[in-house]
Amino acid sequence: MAVREREAVLVTGYPGYIGKRLAARIAAGERNTDIYLLVQPKFLRDARRYASALPQGRGNHVHLLAGDILDLHLGLSGAEYRDLVGRLTQIFHLAAISYLGVDSATMARVNVEGTRNMLEVARDARVLKRMNHFSTCFVAGDRVGVISEDELDVGQRFHNPYEQTKFEAEKIVRGAMAGMPVTIYRPAVVIGDSQTGEIDRFEGPYYLAIKLAVSPLHVPLPLPPNADFPLNVVPVDFVVEATYVLAHDARAMGRTFHLVDPSPMSSRRLYEILAERTQRKVRRINVPAKTTGALMRLPGLERLLRGPRTTLEYGNQMVFYRCANALELLDGTGVRCPPPSDYLDTLIRFVRESANRRRDEKLEDPLDQAAAKDDKRSSGKEEL
Repeated sequence: MAVREREAVLVTGYPGYIGKRLAARIAAGERNTDIYLLVQPKFLRDARRYASALPQGRGNHVHLLAGDILDLHLGLSGAEYRDLVGRLTQIFHLAAISYLGVDSATMARVNVEGTRNMLEVARDARVLKRMNHFSTCFVAGDRVGVISEDELDVGQRFHNPYEQTKFEAEKIVRGAMAGMPVTIYRPAVVIGDSQTGEIDRFEGPYYLAIKLAVSPLHVPLPLPPNADFPLNVVPVDFVVEATYVLAHDARAMGRTFHLVDPSPMSSRRLYEILAERTQRKVRRINVPAKTTGALMRLPGLERLLRGPRTTLEYGNQMVFYRCANALELLDGTGVRCPPPSDYLDTLIRFVRESANRRRDEKLEDPLDQAAAKDDKRSSGKEEL
């Protein structure tokens, strides 16, 4: 029997929200594989803690690389870099800044120039099978209507530097497709885990609604300005599983995939379900965006909602992301995006248990701790 050659996988953006989960999926699914996790030096302590919990065995070895996507050769020594690119078979490029409080110049350096540097790494990787690039649905900017996975530059404008820099990064990656094996992933707003309920991402009206519904504060749930528009959210476990499957499918090479809910519900419907399941009477209100922003700054709500305020606009656009490519290749794999109604109870339970644990142990809210950590990280690079 032929001996399987060792694979080598590089993941950037570790130990970020998606990155640490993707690394765990790779460790669980691969064998005889060297898994390289690129970590900024300031995050090494957290990275070691998470890496120690990765699935062991199957001939896999996990290597933490202290480096940076902005540095020459990722900040590695010449020998380290030559060894790495001589063996790499898969790259998952997730490192990016998404926090809107970071200045646009820093965001451009990380999201655009960092991606350009990673493409150089991919070009140096002589046995590379796939360069997997994480983009976002929101490269569509201010477009409305139905958006295809194959579309990118149609003259759209952007709401913020994050959208624009991710758009520019994807253009660079698309330009490299002719010369290297590339797959692009565009997730919608990524939220909690549909299986465990774990939430450590603080984005959009969905998280806002859950946090308010289980909080002791008696305030109305402030619907986004256009509550009947589609709510584009996906659970993190779906994004990770879909990415892992597509990265190993030869048909995905040279293609772009919207990782979205193919049948998104409206914000209004989700709030109605949330109200029913929390046995709480909710006064549904429809207010302009400026009024919603002012409401978020009320005493008590400012601390409670710290993160979501920046992304309320993502529930304020009539847009449908087609996912024909993803549905085609994921058909028969068992990987599907569950509707929010399937896992809403799980998310509610996680938030409630976290709040109860805080009260019982007289600790700070773990969700608020994570949000504060995001705020602190915003002065540097926030990894996906």
